Amino acid sequence: MTDLAGAVQKTRAGERLSAEEARVLLDAGDLLTLGHLAHRARLARHPEPLVTFVVDRNINYTNICVSGCRFCAFYRPPGHPEGYVITQEALREKIQETVDLGGTQILLQGGMNPDLDIDDYCDLLRSIHREFDIHVHGFSPPEIAFIAKASDRSIEETLKVLMEAGLDSIPGGGAEILVDEVREQASPHKCSSGTWLQVMETAHQLGLRTTATMMFGHLESPRHIIQHMDEIRRLQDRTGGFTAFIPWTFQPANTEINVAPATSAEYLKVLALSRLYLDNIPNIQASWVTQGAKIAQVALAFGANDLGSTMIEENVVAAAGVSFRLPRSEMVRLIQTAGYRAVQRDCFYHHLKVEA
Repeated sequence: MTDLAGAVQKTRAGERLSAEEARVLLDAGDLLTLGHLAHRARLARHPEPLVTFVVDRNINYTNICVSGCRFCAFYRPPGHPEGYVITQEALREKIQETVDLGGTQILLQGGMNPDLDIDDYCDLLRSIHREFDIHVHGFSPPEIAFIAKASDRSIEETLKVLMEAGLDSIPGGGAEILVDEVREQASPHKCSSGTWLQVMETAHQLGLRTTATMMFGHLESPRHIIQHMDEIRRLQDRTGGFTAFIPWTFQPANTEINVAPATSAEYLKVLALSRLYLDNIPNIQASWVTQGAKIAQVALAFGANDLGSTMIEENVVAAAGVSFRLPRSEMVRLIQTAGYRAVQRDCFYHHLKVEA
């Protein structure tokens, strides 16, 4: 039986935690101890007093979706009067504004729209690259799996076609909790955890870098949180393809899951544990989009070394009634007043500009 003192000592020694030890830390570890341990681990990997961020925009190309996830307040079913597919003109305007604001990438995600086929996605990618020199971080694993099934192609074939059309990297969305007993309750029509992991492993093998996420605070238990992190760590051991891990909390407003929102303390504990358990993923990102600027600032002392995107546009979390905004100047100020230097990065965590 693992005891808390033993798990803490193992963490201090820089040794890899077992799943059982991680569970003990999550269940019995106090918030400040976990934060201290996570910050030590963060400084061991990133000793320089820098915090990174990226300037990008989250463009949702369609809100029409057949997945029907209970946690989503953004989607609309096919035929709904509020359903849309983005126009070329609207897409062009959004990207141009992003470029004008110093953006280096767009996060391109959308619903599982049965009226779109693989040619539509390729046309979308080609049209972007024809007009703009910008990185496309697009199509989460459930979208890739949906496109593959609809086009009667393998996941590998689908990824190759999308890469040829201009897909540069893949976001870690749609992971939620990578445990099927949870997914079957929260998102019964979305791809399984095994398929999510298969998409990511195939992408890594093809040379695409990706991020990984975890949405918690809904129908999962602490055991499921550890299982999710373990799946991510095992895949990273095999491929090394994840650039970052982003845990964030479920926002229940306007959704079909009636639970109390996770507290900031619960968020910070899970964030700290992710830094400790995911010892093979270099970057841990704070979720100011769900937590707000102040807690994101605190997260920099709980293992996070990245504040994510300035998020010129965000629709999915906003649909659940949470609409924090953080302009570039405020992002820089928050990082600096927390005692760090702010560094604009690209999708691969290459440093582009160190703020004065």
